[in-house]
Amino acid sequence: MIITCDIHHQSLGTGNQLHSNKSELDCAYDFFKYCEEMNFKMTFFFSGLAIRDDWNEKLEEITSSKLVEIGGHNWDCFSPEIVHRVCNKLFGSYNGTIDMQTKDCEKTIDIIRQKTGRDITSWRNHMYMHGPHTEKVLRNCGIKVCSDGVMRDSSGFIRKGKLLDLPINVLPDHEHLYHAERTKEWVEKWKSRYNWSDDFGSDSYEIEEWGMFYKRSYFEKYSQGHLPVSIIHPITMYLADNFKTIKKLLKDIVKDETYTVDEARIIYEK
Repeated sequence: MIITCDIHHQSLGTGNQLHSNKSELDCAYDFFKYCEEMNFKMTFFFSGLAIRDDWNEKLEEITSSKLVEIGGHNWDCFSPEIVHRVCNKLFGSYNGTIDMQTKDCEKTIDIIRQKTGRDITSWRNHMYMHGPHTEKVLRNCGIKVCSDGVMRDSSGFIRKGKLLDLPINVLPDHEHLYHAERTKEWVEKWKSRYNWSDDFGSDSYEIEEWGMFYKRSYFEKYSQGHLPVSIIHPITMYLADNFKTIKKLLKDIVKDETYTVDEARIIYEK
């Protein structure tokens, strides 16, 4: 199994962050300590600004752990939003021009190297935003795997030229959970406005029911001999029920070895 986590800078002001009495980094640290206790390997996708602006002893401990692979999650998570809306309208690329994306990637790689001494090979764009220049930019920056998007039937890695794609194939958390501002009323309005759905559908669930479907989707992959790829937002799990469900789930279902994205890539390419 591959456990991935997206970690955003606190100044981004996401709905999760605004509804939490703990910082996103503190939630990430709590989840990291549980996974460390269970000897689970993880890939944490950090925004560049999270590494630069939120750096402290907890973040240093996470990024220095042998159980953790560090990946990139854009520099500023496509903020300010208006800039990227204009780019999408003018150039057909929400991510921006090639030069914009290259600068974003290089800055993120550089700050991670400066703070941790580690070079990264894995990437996930914020909101899974995969633009027309994504493969070229990431390849040129030395990234080997991009984990953008949700594909329920994915068995693992998909070759895209010199870049590997690794879709999430276990039920995601944030978009399918009632929590924070995502009340039933809010979700219905959001679905209606954007006609939103991913490969697992458009429904959201209370945390216990979500856990049931998460477990089912995990065992679908496991029983088929495929590699389960999961996305977990620690702050989402904290807000949902203070990690109660996700801790029980992982303890119950993770019977095979856990891998970081890069470890799984190396095995795949042998």
